[in-house]
Amino acid sequence: MTTWLITGCSTGLGRALATAVLEHGHNAVVTARDTAKVQDLADRYPDTALALALDVTDDAQVTAAVAAAERRFGAVDVLVNNAGYGYRAAVEEGEDDAVRRLFDTHVFGTVRTIKAVLPGMRARRSGTVINLSSIGARISPEGSGYYSAVKAAIEALTLSLRKEIAPLGIRAITVEPGAFRTDFAGRSLTQAAEPIADYADTAGKRRKEHDTVHGTQNGDPAKAAAALIKVVESEDTPYLLLLGNDASNGFRAALDALRADADKWEPVSRSTDFDA
Repeated sequence: MTTWLITGCSTGLGRALATAVLEHGHNAVVTARDTAKVQDLADRYPDTALALALDVTDDAQVTAAVAAAERRFGAVDVLVNNAGYGYRAAVEEGEDDAVRRLFDTHVFGTVRTIKAVLPGMRARRSGTVINLSSIGARISPEGSGYYSAVKAAIEALTLSLRKEIAPLGIRAITVEPGAFRTDFAGRSLTQAAEPIADYADTAGKRRKEHDTVHGTQNGDPAKAAAALIKVVESEDTPYLLLLGNDASNGFRAALDALRADADKWEPVSRSTDFDA
């Protein structure tokens, strides 16, 4: 039996994962900013679930949540940084306060929880850190520059983390989901308040009022949860796990485009060293 601490469990992938972990007989610290939204899981699994209030932008709450998890279950074996939300805006439309909140939640929130669990994992020389990214980090659609940026930051951070903690017996994994049938494109999606007309045919097409995808996504959250548990239980874990056919296709298309660009400009790239 392992103990999982999962952020953002009120809806979507976080809730599906918390439910699957508990159904598999593991301990789960299920967190949300409003504990009322996850209390039913603690009531259903009173011996193995702990519901906690957690806003990942609050240092004190992060510290308290990890301490409570360790008191109840002894240790945090798996940390899943899932808390977050979407934000759509052309880069020029992005509102400073909204962008700062986005980075504080996704990037610095992830850093806060990692720093809180690593001392215990280092002491035990074991543990797994899973950081949720998005295929958006790879394909960067119009209107999702800021969201793609926070996810790209998480991916770069996770790769360095993986190299730092692997010798200590701890694993770090980035997960890039595609579109899943969650509330991400509904309640969890925010956007710039004032659109700029010049971006109507690019970023503007992806505003909430024009979004027809919500509720029709191909990704099944329950299958994503099963995949994550399978990966954690595997001995050889990947750095990057793609979830969904759209993520797999988008990832490969993006790599092909980058390689083609690098090949085209390779003579220029190789022309900038000092002459031998």
